[in-house]
Amino acid sequence: MPTPVSIRLQQFGLNTFGISTFILVGVLSVPVVHAQPVEHALVQPPLTLATAVSVAQQNDLWLIGNKHSQDVMEAASVSAGTLPDPKISIAFANMPTNTFDFGQEPMTQFKVGMSQMFPRGESLAIKQRQLRIIGRQFPYQREDRKAKVTVMVSQLWLDVYKAQKSIALIEKDRALFEQLADVAAASYSSAIGKTRQHDIIRAQLEMTRLEDRLTMLLQKQETFRQKLNEWLYEDVKAAASSGIQLSSVLPNIVLLNAELFRSDSGMTASVLFDVLSQHPSIKALEKKVSASRAGVELARQKYKPTWGVNASYAYRDDDAMGNDRADFFSVGVNFDLPIFTDQRQDQQVKAAISKSEAVKIEKGLLIRELKASFETARVQLMRLNERKNLYQMRLLPQVQEQAEASLTAYTNDDGDFSEVVRARIAELNASIDALNIDVDRQKVIARLNYFVVANDSSNPHNNQTVKK
Repeated sequence: MPTPVSIRLQQFGLNTFGISTFILVGVLSVPVVHAQPVEHALVQPPLTLATAVSVAQQNDLWLIGNKHSQDVMEAASVSAGTLPDPKISIAFANMPTNTFDFGQEPMTQFKVGMSQMFPRGESLAIKQRQLRIIGRQFPYQREDRKAKVTVMVSQLWLDVYKAQKSIALIEKDRALFEQLADVAAASYSSAIGKTRQHDIIRAQLEMTRLEDRLTMLLQKQETFRQKLNEWLYEDVKAAASSGIQLSSVLPNIVLLNAELFRSDSGMTASVLFDVLSQHPSIKALEKKVSASRAGVELARQKYKPTWGVNASYAYRDDDAMGNDRADFFSVGVNFDLPIFTDQRQDQQVKAAISKSEAVKIEKGLLIRELKASFETARVQLMRLNERKNLYQMRLLPQVQEQAEASLTAYTNDDGDFSEVVRARIAELNASIDALNIDVDRQKVIARLNYFVVANDSSNPHNNQTVKK
């Protein structure tokens, strides 16, 4: 039975095929608006990237554990500079075993002694300085950790955002394809237009493919969301039950020290080395190198002797006639004599030197790794900027023009329905590709900011702007 709308259109001289094309033009020219759930917005505000980074850093137990490790080193450095405790000895010497009478024999004594050891050379001061140096690397480690958390959380947040936005784009086009399939079915049933059975099958096939893409994107979204929840929630159950919704706009992460990235050939090796030398991870390794040097000094102190001082007082009782006996006082010095150094001290110094050199090599390897990662990210940003300009200036307008042209040709009975579908699919793919480029740019910028975190005190996520 014809609907009231089709009866009204037929009164204006439009046949069934004309009605279908009229509906088709209206469907493809009017954007589909999806109502957003108001209840969710009232329950929980959208999660911004800056908020996610801040919460993740506050919930990071690694930072708390690192602070405790620093406290351990600071306390150990205090105790390392203290002399060992003196030793007290109390003894009855030369007691006669036949009577155990304290006054029977003149050599029987009650002795009280004390001894104090002094470590080799300047071992205490060097060990104390070494532990203090080790303790100073922990603040740099926490700075590096915060920068890494910023990068990791940013990557996860942007992955969730990309899946969320891709789902929205496909949902929008799915409604269009559903109406396209209805139009094709109406045109085919009228037997007047050029729509054929395989056009209907093609429309249904594209609908199935869109469903599959939605399923894959939903899977990715949930996977990345659960990984993001691990950084945002301390309680595992709370993380599993949370339904966080991200902000609907893509933040524009500010590129720190942008002047370092303007040259197409990259900065000079000396400038890049100076930049990376200020990185917290390198600063932490420099403290480790300094501590290893102190370890070499400490090993060399083993060539010096360990000294000890001891003193004792011996009380004697009066003799059997009541005559007073003199008490005894003793004092002495003891020390070891490190003269067989080939197998001990020499080897210990050699081991300390090798350990120090190994730490220096570790620093060089880290700088090389940071440099390679920096150059990779810099080139990626440069190519993504080129692709972004290409999509905005040429590709997106071209695919949109192609979609409109194919629709115009079809409505004028001079085109193919399959071409309309292909053009719409190409337009959807181009929109998703443009989204991927925008998101990937933000990911690369977040990684690049990690390398210059020590060269700019500002937080890149405190300067977010909304893309138009």
